[in-house]
Amino acid sequence: MPAYRHRHLLGIEGLSAADLTLILDEAEQWVSFNRGLRKQDDRLAGLTQINAFFENSTRTLFSFEIAGKRLGAQVANFHVAASSVKKGESLADTALTLNAMRPDVMVIRHEANGAAADVAAVMDCPVINAGDGTGEHPTQALLDALAIRRRLGKIEGVKVAICGDIRHSRVAGSNLKSLPLLGAEVRVVGPPSLLPDRLPEGVEGFTDFDQGIAGADIVMMLRVQRERMAAALSDSLGDYHALYGLTRERLEAANPSAMVMHPGPMNRGVEIDGALADDPQKSLIVEQVELGVAVRMACLDLLTRERRGVTA
Repeated sequence: MPAYRHRHLLGIEGLSAADLTLILDEAEQWVSFNRGLRKQDDRLAGLTQINAFFENSTRTLFSFEIAGKRLGAQVANFHVAASSVKKGESLADTALTLNAMRPDVMVIRHEANGAAADVAAVMDCPVINAGDGTGEHPTQALLDALAIRRRLGKIEGVKVAICGDIRHSRVAGSNLKSLPLLGAEVRVVGPPSLLPDRLPEGVEGFTDFDQGIAGADIVMMLRVQRERMAAALSDSLGDYHALYGLTRERLEAANPSAMVMHPGPMNRGVEIDGALADDPQKSLIVEQVELGVAVRMACLDLLTRERRGVTA
């Protein structure tokens, strides 16, 4: 049985192409499993999974909860609004408290960059980063890669244009590491104020939207994250949709068979036209959500194998 050689999943940084491919391959079995009528496996039976989400979430939180339950785990969701965090308890003390309850795997989302790594340093169980500030969101990048591979049959050589608020996006942060590692040709597109100061080697940046998506096989749109911006920057964006919003007409600049992706939540009529997002012939958005459960099942399985005494 293949082995994942890392204790945690804190980001794409530090993983190899083989590591990523292992997770994608393991996720494949769960795609068909999740499409069946009965969705219950007991390999995590008796294990406790804590989902500690310090930020709001729909897709990531519920897919991790569903993933854990379908694998048989005891799943506990940590609700910040009803916790001692509201009384001023530090992240470190919260982590120590949760660790004392002896969980077997912990999933954390937090608004601070590096929070998942800080928590992993004090936890006795594997930790999965479900998004840290503007840093990384590794399972989103993995499900994006799986969606591309399943639809196009490969990742290597695929031209991917990631468009929008690159600077503040942890989704972009992880995809800019994972997709090139898997052989994709990646470019970023957005207003100068929303592009990062530095791009990874081999990734080209564009401020002209039509030029940036020209010939792309995948056009991945990102939400404008106003909650992570200074007010002045947010207010200066002007008519964002006119300059950087994806419509069916603008998609014609891409490869004729190009597919559209978005990690959600979407601002319809801002970064993407709603009708295009809902078109199953051109959009992978719903499939991304579906595959998120399979990828997270694979991650939970792989990271707990050592604790369960499962050897390669």
